[in-house]
Amino acid sequence: MSAQLSIPASPSASQLQLSRGLLLLMAFAAGMTVANLYYNQPLLADIGRSFGVQPDEVGLISTCTQIGYALGMFLFVPLGDIKERRGLLTVLLSLVCLSLIGVASAQNLIWIYAASFAVGLTTVVPQILIPLAATLAAPGEQGKAVGTVTSGLLLGILLTRTVSGLIGGTWGWRLMYGVAAAAMLALLVLLRMKLPHSRQSSGLRYGQLLRSMGSLVAKYATLRESALIGGANFAAFSIFWTALSFYVEGEPYHYSSQIAGLFGLIGAAGALGAPIVGRLADRISTKWMIGALIVLNLLAYVLFGTLGGSLWALIAGVILLDLGVQGTQVANQTRIYALEPQARSRLNTVQMVTTFAGGAIGSTIGSYAWHEWGWSGVCMAGGGAVLLGFAVWLAHRIRKEAA
Repeated sequence: MSAQLSIPASPSASQLQLSRGLLLLMAFAAGMTVANLYYNQPLLADIGRSFGVQPDEVGLISTCTQIGYALGMFLFVPLGDIKERRGLLTVLLSLVCLSLIGVASAQNLIWIYAASFAVGLTTVVPQILIPLAATLAAPGEQGKAVGTVTSGLLLGILLTRTVSGLIGGTWGWRLMYGVAAAAMLALLVLLRMKLPHSRQSSGLRYGQLLRSMGSLVAKYATLRESALIGGANFAAFSIFWTALSFYVEGEPYHYSSQIAGLFGLIGAAGALGAPIVGRLADRISTKWMIGALIVLNLLAYVLFGTLGGSLWALIAGVILLDLGVQGTQVANQTRIYALEPQARSRLNTVQMVTTFAGGAIGSTIGSYAWHEWGWSGVCMAGGGAVLLGFAVWLAHRIRKEAA
């Protein structure tokens, strides 16, 4: 599909402020596209039966998707600093549409591995939309814009499993991916019509662009702190969500996997707090806000570890953890975008690659801790990850005070 679609040209960024309608469209687009990464999780058993393979083999579908996403963030997200973003989004949405069709039509396991990798590789649209929202926002409104789009992203992650289980479980996993491909095509047309034309902010060549990310890390202590906190927090987040379904299936809850999945809806309450954090980040210093949000994560794990056998405490902990992790992410993105506006896409790449690396490590730690030590081990591991993030935050504050 060509990027030169016969669609009326949209106004330039200089002609269009970030209206509420456009901001909500970008949040919706972020949630719709990130969902592509998670459709497979509730459907792996059905996919495995289709190909007659073992669970460990079909589980590699999720692994291929996540590897593709990590690589896509590194290779494509920095292009937002040297390419016109509306055109870049058009190309990526075209490619992800084709990749989803590839999954829907897969005839063997190797085929679906490759197509799933391609889905992850091209589903980086949200990480281009978030810095774009900050660029389009009026001065003093960047935090609100980042928070709103991030909220859409988080809701997409949390609600995808429910939608996928409903559609895929009722009509088959191939139809779910066909619907997803059609949704990406519709989103492509809508964004092409509504997004403003944006100018490139850097004249670097692609190789220079990738190398410059190392320079940004070396240059900005705030970026290093933000990325490390993001990785530690997302590790804590992943530790909990990896082990939760195992925990609630046993004593004292005995919940089915379907009921366990509903905890994602509870987590959505925390995600909805992201725009509020964004508004606060526009008005008050983020350094103390981030410390307070990390403390919320620690309180969540205190509840999990001491009162996890009580449903109300588990629910309260889920809300606190989601609010703390996602609120910290919004505050961190707001402050790093202010470091060097023309490098926002590269700054976001450093932040998000580190964050998702922490998440991948957290998933592994969560599984191991549950297998070896049960729920108490999970809570110790998750609480330790939170404390690591707090130590990074505290060390940065002490260094700044000493300077």
